[in-house]
Amino acid sequence: MKLTAPSPFAWFVAVAAGGAGLAAKFGLLPALAPFAFWLVTIGFAVLLLGTLLRGM
Repeated sequence: MKLTAPSPFAWFVAVAAGGAGLAAKFGLLPALAPFAFWLVTIGFAVLLLGTLLRGM
């Protein structure tokens, strides 16, 4: 299996989701606080898929 770098779009989505999750966890986005764990998890999943799947 050959790994590839994620596309800029996938990278941006992952960073946005992870950043929103961290901001929610530390109280900067209180409306998203219940979903902080899942936002960070989604960010890591998008990065993982972007690395494993070509063209994502």
